[in-house]
Amino acid sequence: MAGDSQQQSWVLMVTAQTPTNIAVIKYWGKRDETLILPVNDSISVTLDPNHLCTTTTVSVSPSFQQDRMWLNGKEISLSGGRFQSCLREIRARACDVEDNKKGVKISKEDWSKLHVHIASYNNFPTAAGLASSAAGFACLVYALGKLMNVKEDESQLSAIARQGSGSACRSLFGGFVKWIMGKEENGSDSLAVQLADEKHWDDLVIVIAVVSSRQKETSSTSGMRETVETSLLLQHRAKEIVPKRILKMEEAIRNRDFASFSQLTCTDSNQFHAVCLDTSPPIFYMNDTSHKIISIAEKWNRSEESPQVAYTFDAGPNAVLIARNRKAATLLIQRLLYYFPPNSDDLDSYLQNFPPSSYIIGDKSLAKDAGINGIQDIEALPPPPEIKDNIPSQKYKGDVSYFICTRPGRGPVLLTDESQALLNSENGLPK
Repeated sequence: MAGDSQQQSWVLMVTAQTPTNIAVIKYWGKRDETLILPVNDSISVTLDPNHLCTTTTVSVSPSFQQDRMWLNGKEISLSGGRFQSCLREIRARACDVEDNKKGVKISKEDWSKLHVHIASYNNFPTAAGLASSAAGFACLVYALGKLMNVKEDESQLSAIARQGSGSACRSLFGGFVKWIMGKEENGSDSLAVQLADEKHWDDLVIVIAVVSSRQKETSSTSGMRETVETSLLLQHRAKEIVPKRILKMEEAIRNRDFASFSQLTCTDSNQFHAVCLDTSPPIFYMNDTSHKIISIAEKWNRSEESPQVAYTFDAGPNAVLIARNRKAATLLIQRLLYYFPPNSDDLDSYLQNFPPSSYIIGDKSLAKDAGINGIQDIEALPPPPEIKDNIPSQKYKGDVSYFICTRPGRGPVLLTDESQALLNSENGLPK
C-alpha cells in the first residue's frame, strides 16, 4: 500500500446522495430471508432527492481500527447481517484505487485489510414508513462502490443494495423503476431496472401527508415473515394478481395514462393492506387519518370525469398522494389543508413564516400556487365541491404532522463539495 512508509494518517473519502422511492406496485413477502428475494416483482417512483434523500460519506484510512457507522449523528452497530452482506459484497468487487494528490495507492487485495468509517443522514424521519432504509442502503452501496472503484453498473449494484433492504435496489435509479424478482436461487437475477427516467412523466406532483413520524409497531421485516407464513391471500396476490398488474402498470407509465396509473396504484395499495389484515395476527399499518385521506381522494376522483389523484401507503400510516399535474396538485393541497389544518398552538409561528416551514416542506411554491399565503387563507378555504351541501364536513386539526410536496426525481449522485461531507477529512470522524 503506497503511502505506508510516508504516513499512516491519510483519509480517502466519498460523499453520495441517494433518493428514496415509493412503490406503486408493492413488494411484500420474501422467498429467501437472507438474500432478500421477493415473492413478486414491484414498481416504484423515485422521489426528488432535493426533498427526500439520504446523504452518506464513506471513508477509508490505515489508521481506522474497525468498521464504524454513524446514522443521524448517533453511532450504530455494523454487526447486523445486512450491513455485513453489503460490506462483504462490495469489498469482493473492489479494484485498485490511486489518489495522486494524496500519494495514496490501494491495491485490490488491500481492501480486505482496510476498515471504513460511514456517516449517514436522512433528511426525513427514519423507520416511519417513508422508505428510509431503502435510501440508506442504496446510498451506502453506491458510495462504497465509488470509494472502492467498483466497476459494476447500477443494476448490478442494486442486487447488492437489495441484500441490505429489499426496496433499496429501486433507489439506484431515478424516475420509474422495476425490481425484477428473479428466478435464480442465488439471487443474481433479482435486481432493479429503470423503466423511464424522471423527465418521462414530469407532470406528476407528489404530496406526502406525514400522519406520524413515530417508528412503526410491526417492522416490515417481521410483518412480511408473518404474512408469508399465514396469509393465503398473499399467495394468490403473488401468483395471480401482481404479474398482470405489473404489465398494466408498465404500459400506463409508458403511455403516461394517469387514469390507469391511478386505478392500479390505489388498488394495489389497498390490496397490500388487505394482505396485512389477512396475516395472523393481523397487522395494522394505516390508522383513522389514513382512512380519512383515502375517503377524501376517492370522493374527489369519483366527482370528476377522470381521476385527479392516486394514493398509496407503505408499511405505515403516511399517505403518498400523486396528482396528475400541477393544477390537480394545487386543488389537492387545498383539500388537504381544508380537512387537516395545522394545530392552533402552532398558528403564531405560521403567521410569521408562511408557507410554514414546519407544516409544508419540500416544494413550498405549491401552497402559493394554491392561493395559500397565510393561515387566514387556510381558514378561509371553502368546502370542496364534492361535499353535499346538507352534510357539514368535519375538520381534523392536528391529525397530520406536516406535508411534503415533491415530484419524481433523479437517481444517486456524488457530492464533490467537501463541505457537504459528514466526516472530517483529517481523521474520518463525524464533523
